[in-house]
Order: sequence, then C-alpha cells, then structure tokens
Amino acid sequence: MTSPAVASAAPQTFTPLETWLATAAGMTAFFTALFTASMVNVAMPSVIGSFGVGQTQAQLLLSGFFAMNSTGLLASSWMVARFGQREVFLGSLLLFGSAGLLCFAAPSFEFLVLGRLIQGLAAGFLQPLIMLVLVQVFPPEKRGLAMGMFTMGVTAAVGIGPAVGGVIIEAFQWRLIFLAPISFTLLAAVLAYFFVPASPNHVKPPRFDWLGFALVNAIVFCWFTLLGNGQRWGWSSDIALSFAVGVVVAVVLFFWSQRRPGVTLVDLSLFQNRSYAAGFGIIFFFGFGTLATVYAFPIFGQLVQNFPPITAGTLLLPASLIAAAMMPFTGRAADFVPHKTLLFIGLVISSVSVFGLIDADSNTHYWYIVLMLLATRVGSAIVTPPMMTAPLLGLPASQMQRGAGLANFAVIFGGANGAALYAVFLEQRIQHHATTLGATQTFGNDTARELLQSAGMLISQAGVSDLVRDGIAMSHLGQMIVAQATALGFQDGFIFIGLSMVVPFLPLIFMSPKPETKP
Repeated sequence: MTSPAVASAAPQTFTPLETWLATAAGMTAFFTALFTASMVNVAMPSVIGSFGVGQTQAQLLLSGFFAMNSTGLLASSWMVARFGQREVFLGSLLLFGSAGLLCFAAPSFEFLVLGRLIQGLAAGFLQPLIMLVLVQVFPPEKRGLAMGMFTMGVTAAVGIGPAVGGVIIEAFQWRLIFLAPISFTLLAAVLAYFFVPASPNHVKPPRFDWLGFALVNAIVFCWFTLLGNGQRWGWSSDIALSFAVGVVVAVVLFFWSQRRPGVTLVDLSLFQNRSYAAGFGIIFFFGFGTLATVYAFPIFGQLVQNFPPITAGTLLLPASLIAAAMMPFTGRAADFVPHKTLLFIGLVISSVSVFGLIDADSNTHYWYIVLMLLATRVGSAIVTPPMMTAPLLGLPASQMQRGAGLANFAVIFGGANGAALYAVFLEQRIQHHATTLGATQTFGNDTARELLQSAGMLISQAGVSDLVRDGIAMSHLGQMIVAQATALGFQDGFIFIGLSMVVPFLPLIFMSPKPETKP
C-alpha cells in the first residue's frame, strides 16, 4: 500500500511499516478525540466565570459531546459504506478540527456548546472506523494486541486530557485548550491519507433507518437541553415541561419505529436474551458513574480544595496511567476467570472507593484523593473487559455485530447521562446547603456573631473605617457559607456517584454465569 489511491486489500498485503503507520493514524485520531473530550473538565470553573452560566449549563460541554458521540456511532457504518472508509476518516477529522476552532473563537456560550456537539458527532463517526482499521491492517493472530492498544489508549486519554488542560490554563488561558489538539488532528489526517485502507469501489451502502436516527437525535436534543437549562428555567415551567413531553413522545415514537418490519437502528430482539439485557444495564450504569467521576474531580479540586488548574487536572492522571497498564492483564484474566466474578470484584472496588470520598473537603490530602481515584480506575480496569464481552457470548453470530454496536452506544450514552444528572444534582445540593446555612447566620447565632466580631477587629486593625468594616465582614461570612455549601454539595455528589456504581449489582444478578454461544 504505497499510495492513497490503492484500495484496501487482505491484511497480509500490509508491510509492518504500513501496519504501524495506519495504526498510528487511527490511535492518534481517537486519542486526540478522547483527551479533547475530558480536557474541558478542568476548564469548567473558567467557563462558568467567563460566560456567567451555572454548573448545569456548563456540563453540556462534556455531556453534549458524549451524547452526540453516541448518535454518531449509530451512523458511522452507513457513512463508511456510502462515502468510503478513508473519506469518512478524513472528513471526520476535518469536522473535528473545524469545531475546535469554533470553540476557541466562540463569542457566546451557545456557540461553544455547538462546537462541542460537532466535535462529539465527529468523534462518534471515527470510533468504529478506527477499530475497523485495526482489524484490517493486523493479521488475525495479532488483533488481540491491536485491541489491547486501543483500550489502553482510551483509558490513558481520560486522565491525560485534564492534566494537559490544566497546564494550558495555568500557563495561558482556557480557550487555548481547543487549539491544542489541532496539530495532532493534522498529523492523523496526513497519516490517514497515505496509510488508512480505502473501501472497495463496489460496496453498495445498506439501507439506513433515517426515522430511527432522527428520533434518537430528537431524544438527545430534548433531554440534554432540559437537563442543561431546567434549573435556570424552573423544572415546572412551561418550557421545561414542553421539553419533557418532547422526550416522552420521541421515546415512544422511537420504540414504535424499531418494531416496524424492515431496517431498524436497534435490534430490540437482543433484549430477549437475559444475559445481554443484564449486560446492557451494567454497561449503561457503569458508564454513568465513570464519566460522572471524571467530570467531578477536576472541578472539586478547584472549587473545594482551591487547587490551581494544573494540580486539579492531575488528580486523575496517575490512576488512568496505571489502569491503562493493567488493561492487557485484566483482558487476559477475562479469558479464564468467570465474568461474573471479575465484574463483582471490579464493581466492589469502584463503588467502595467512591464512598471513601464522601467526607472529602478542603482539608482532605491530595494524595488520599489520588489513592481513592486510583482504586476507582483499578476497578474500572477489572470491569471493562468482561463487561464488554460477556453480554455478547450468548448471542447468535447473526446478532453479534449489532449487539457490540449497541453495547458501545450504552457506555457512551450512559456516561453522558451520568455527567449531566450529576451536575444537576450537584447544583441543587449546593443551593440547598447555601440556603440552609444562610438561614442560620443571624445575630442570635453565637458562632456567626463571634466570627463577625473577630473579622471586624482584624479589618479595623488594617485601618479600614467603621463604615466599610461591617460590609467587608458580612462579605467574608457570605464567602465562607458558599465555600461550606460547595463542599457539602460535592460530598452529596460523591454519594450520588457511589450509588450509581452500586446499581450495576442488580443486573449482575440476572446475568448467566456461563452463557453458551449460539450458532
């Protein structure tokens, strides 16, 4: 394969150099998409300050990315068949890079969100394509190695993104995080142009369920718009209720559309298999809790512990790198240890470690948080291989591909919901604690009165006039209330994440211990 014009051929026609350059193209593209996705987490406080938005709106930068990523997955195979493998690869990279420029120059929060939605859609087109390229260029006996590298890259990118983002924000400004991936995007595009196999010209695109795809996007739009703005609109307001009705109607119409004869987006008969249905539930809720964790801690580090962005961004880095290094071993363990055993062990480790942070506040040591996050990622490394393979083992060969695609959708869409609902819960709890604490701060409260008096004395000693002193003291008290309410809100949020990590134990009960592959 010496030029971009050469069509894809059998795997054995690829030289070792061509194989690794095609792999470099795919891994660079997907690694860039993933660390761009998580990089924005550490910029949330800056975005909130720059645009004057709340936590529930700011989270759309992450949840919106992954929501559109999940819808892009559904259309990727059809696009490859319709336009060609290399063409979709390059087009997705162009779309992703252009959206990054839009994010950088966004004049308003709405344009920033639009750029992130486009980036997520482009990443969704890329993900299955990258796995396909790895299967094409590696011979069968080395495809396990290829998938292992892919999984390791995904795991590491989750922690590297916030760390790189923290460095950029600390050294420059938050908008530049959207320019950082551009050089890697260009590198991936150049490598893809020369080394990613092209689709055979005779491939005829299959029929596509446009109605189902439109309804999925309607669900995503209405649901995440509601989550992002419901707190600001009022959950019982007319506009919020209109979007809620839109979600219900779109969901009902989607299930109706998937029961029609002919081509459908989702094979609902998959859920007649008990192990697959249980596995789908595990995947969704584990993705839910995992992305909520990834979203929470870079923000917690800045708002509660007052870490600079560079320090807050590194909270997840050691855990992600160690978990990435574990993936080949946990993947191998999944070949001979019962899947339910591995899932149980990994879920216990993940949930217990999150509950270990429910008392975290400004005094909690940095390395204790890192240790607990390391435990969550170790649990994730144990869970991921059996979680993604066990549901497929009881499926007939004719359903295997669609079952795998729907499982990928579940983990990403579950993660988007986890980040969004966590942010809604967090903002509500912070407001609740601020209101409750503020109501107790009266002159009849001895602690509040003593605090105001001591603060007033210190301010007076600094030479501030009596007319200004009381106002400054009250402002100081208000800042302390906000800080305490924020810490308590995050503690409630960690309980929320911990409980979401417990939910997968329920479907685990219904998963068959040793499903047999059907013909």
